[in-house]
Amino acid sequence: MNMLLKRLFIFGLSFLPVLCTFAQSQDQTLYFKNPAKNFTESLPIGNGRLGAMIFGSTNRDRLVLNEKSLWSGGMQDADREDANQYLEQIQNLLLEGKNKEAQDLLQANFVSKGVGSGYGTGANEHYGAYQTLGDLWITWKDTLSEVNNYSRTLNLEEAIASVSWTRGGNQISQEFYSSIPDQVIVIRYQSNQPNGLNFSVRLSRKENATVKIEGKDQLLMVGQLPNKDLPGMKFASIVQVIAPNGKISQNENQLTVSNANETYLIITAATDYNLQDPNSRAGDPLQLVKSRIGSFQKDGAKERHLKSYQAWYQRNSLKMGTQNSEVENLSTPERLLRYSQGGKDAQLPVLYYNFGKYLLISSSQPGELPSNLQGIWAQEYQTPWNGDYHIDINVQMNYWLAEPMGYGDLAEPLHRFTYNLMENGAKTAKAYYNAPGWVAHVISNPWLYTSPGEGASWGSTMTGGAWMTEHIWEHFRYTGDTVFLQEYYPVLKGASEFLAAVLIREPKNGYYVTAPSNSPENSYLMPNGFRGFTTMGPTIDMQIARELFGNTIQAAKILQVDQDLVNNLEEKRANLAPNTIGAKGDLNEWLEDWEDAEPQHRHVSHLYGLHPYDEITPWNTPELAEAVKKTLAIRGDDGTGWSRAWKINFWARLGDGNHALILLKKLLEPVGDDGEKIVMHKGGTYSNLFCAHPPFQIDGNFGGTVGIIEMLFQSHGKEETIRLLPALPEDSDWQSGSMKGMHARGGFVVDFSWENGKVSSGKITSNLGKSCSFLLPNGMKIQDSKGNLIVANTGSRPEIFNFQTQAGSFYQLLR
Repeated sequence: MNMLLKRLFIFGLSFLPVLCTFAQSQDQTLYFKNPAKNFTESLPIGNGRLGAMIFGSTNRDRLVLNEKSLWSGGMQDADREDANQYLEQIQNLLLEGKNKEAQDLLQANFVSKGVGSGYGTGANEHYGAYQTLGDLWITWKDTLSEVNNYSRTLNLEEAIASVSWTRGGNQISQEFYSSIPDQVIVIRYQSNQPNGLNFSVRLSRKENATVKIEGKDQLLMVGQLPNKDLPGMKFASIVQVIAPNGKISQNENQLTVSNANETYLIITAATDYNLQDPNSRAGDPLQLVKSRIGSFQKDGAKERHLKSYQAWYQRNSLKMGTQNSEVENLSTPERLLRYSQGGKDAQLPVLYYNFGKYLLISSSQPGELPSNLQGIWAQEYQTPWNGDYHIDINVQMNYWLAEPMGYGDLAEPLHRFTYNLMENGAKTAKAYYNAPGWVAHVISNPWLYTSPGEGASWGSTMTGGAWMTEHIWEHFRYTGDTVFLQEYYPVLKGASEFLAAVLIREPKNGYYVTAPSNSPENSYLMPNGFRGFTTMGPTIDMQIARELFGNTIQAAKILQVDQDLVNNLEEKRANLAPNTIGAKGDLNEWLEDWEDAEPQHRHVSHLYGLHPYDEITPWNTPELAEAVKKTLAIRGDDGTGWSRAWKINFWARLGDGNHALILLKKLLEPVGDDGEKIVMHKGGTYSNLFCAHPPFQIDGNFGGTVGIIEMLFQSHGKEETIRLLPALPEDSDWQSGSMKGMHARGGFVVDFSWENGKVSSGKITSNLGKSCSFLLPNGMKIQDSKGNLIVANTGSRPEIFNFQTQAGSFYQLLR
C-alpha cells in the first residue's frame, strides 16, 4: 500500500457512516426523500468553475458535470461594416413616425451577420453555446434488495451534498463537494460493511469526445467542440478512483470497485479557453487536468474546502425568529407545495435566501467567467438561449445580491467581462453608429460578442453594455475603492462617449433620445394599429443614460479628469427625455403614450428607474412612484420566474412589504419539470429550488434573494440613507428576526435585530469614515463604541439623521 493510500485508510477510519432519522435544518438544508427523477430535482454543487448535479440513484446513479468555460463556437465578426450607412435613414423614418418602415430597414441592414445567437440555436454556429461536460455514471451491484432510510441533502453551510440509504443491512453514505482551493470535485463513498461498496464508474459524453481508461484507476475524457465548420475549444477531464481497501478492475471504458468499504472519486476538468485573450488558446487542458490530479492531496481536503467556502458563506446571515415544527420532517418539495397552499413556513424564505448566496459563491469566483443564464449547471448540448449572457437584465440580475451581501469581490468576473467588451464594442460602435466609445446590445458570450442580435424585434437594444456599467459604479458606492474606480473608469467613459454621440433630438419637445432601439423584447401598438419593436427613446434607455452620465460625471470629478466630457454629459443629461405618466396613470414605457401589445409582458423595463437604479423613490418622486404602482397593477403578478423576482424588488422599493411577499410566494410556487419547454408566463420554483423561467434560469434565484434583502434592508437613493425593515410584511412569520453583515452604500456594514415588527438593536460599522444617513426608528438612539450618545429619535415617527463616522469604528443602535 503506497503512502497516499495509507493516509487515506487512516483518514477514513475516523469517518464511519452515520445513518439516522433525518431532522432537517429548516433554513440551511435542502432535503429529498427520494432520488432525483430529473435535472430539476437534482442537487447542485460547484466551486465557481466545476459543477455537478447530484441525482442520488440507488441503482444507476448519474452526475451531470460542468466546466464553466466549455463553449462551442468561437470569435466571430458579426458586425455589418456598412450598417452605419443606414443609420440616418432609420432615424429619419422614426422621426417621421414611420416606425414600420424603420423596423423593416433595420431588419434588412442593421442586424448582425450571425445566426443562432438570440434564438438559442448557436451550438453549431460561430456564436456557440454553453454545453455540459458530460455525465458520470455509477452503477451499483446487488440492487435487488429493498432500500430503506433514504436521504438526499444539500447542506448550504458546508456546501456538501449527501446521499445515504440502507439495503439489506448495508448502510451506504456518500458525500459530494466541489473544492475551491483544490479545483476538484470530491466524492466519498462509505459502507458499514467491510466489503459493502461494489459499483462501476463510467464517464460519457454524447458527442465530440472520447473516453478511455488511463492507467489502472483513471477515466480520461478528451474532446474538441465545433466552431461551426472550424475546430473549436479543446477540453479534458479525469476521474480518479481511489479504493484504499478494495479492488479496482477495468472493463472496456469503465472502472469497477469491488469489496471496498471506502472509495473516493476525484474529478477535475479544464478547457483551453483563454480568459485574458479569447482570440487565442490557453495551455493544453489535458496536461492541466493531469497536473491537478497529480498534485491533489486528499489529507485535509474537506477541511480546506470548508475553510475556503465558509469564509464566503459566513460573511452575512438572515434569521427568522419563528420555527414551524410542522415542516421539520418534510422534504423541500413538500415544503414548497405546502407553502403554496397557505401553510406556514417562516424558514422557507430564509432557506431560499441562503440558497441564493450558496449559488453565487458556487458559480462565480474571482478570475473566472461570470455566472451565465444557468449559473454553471446545465445538462444540455444546446442550452436554452445558448446558456449565454443576456445583457438586457439577466446577467445583471445574477449579481444584484453581490454588493449588499458583502460579495463585491464575487462580482469581479462581471466587472472584468464588461471591461473586456470594450475592444469589440468599439468596433461595433463604429460599424453601426460611426460613433466613438463602445457598445454592446442584448447578448454576449465568452467570445465577447457585442453586435446586435439577428432580429429587429429584440436585437437592437443599444443600452445592454451601458446597463452593465452600473455594477462598476455600484461597487465603488459600496467600497469607495478609488484604485478600482481608476482601473474601470475607461469602461464608464467609453459607454458614455458612445451614448452621448448617438443621441438625436426628437421633434416634439427637443429631448435627446436614442434611436434606433428597443424596450427589451417588448412591443407597442401605434394609433395606426402597427405593432412594433423598433423605436426611439424608450424609457429604459433614458433612465440608463441618466444613470450612466451621472455616474461618469461623478467618477471624472473624483479622479479629476475629462472636464470637457463632464460638460458635454451634463448638457446631454439635463435634456434627456424624462419619465412621463400616461393617460391611465401608469409610467410610459415609450416616448409616446402608446398601448402595450402585451400588457402583462414579462419585462418591466421602464421601471429600471425604480430598481436597480434609484431615480424613482416614494420619498423624492411620489407622483412617479404612484405611476409605477399603476404600471405594476397593469402588468400583474404573473410572469416568468425572473420577472416575478424583479417584481419583489419593485414592491420592496415602494415600501409595500405585503405585496412583495405576494410576489415572493408566487416565485416559490412549485413547478413540475417539463423538459426544455419554454414558457413565458408561468414561472416559479423547481423542487431543487432552481428558478423556473421555465426552463431553469438562475437569474430568478438571485433576483428573489436580493428581493428579500430589499424588503428588510435598503441604502439606495441620492442620500444613500440606510433603512431597516423598509418593506416588512405584516405576516406573523416575519415579525422577529435578524440580519448580520449587510453592506450599505457609503462603506457601512450593518447588523440588526427586530422583535414584534420593530427594530430592537443594531450595530453600524464604518469602513470609510463617511457621513452616515440613517432612518432612525422612533424611540431609538445611536451611540459610539464608548457609549457616547450620537443621535436620538425622541419623536413619534422614524426620522432621518446624519452623523459623521470614523473609519474602522462601530456604532450601537439601541432602544
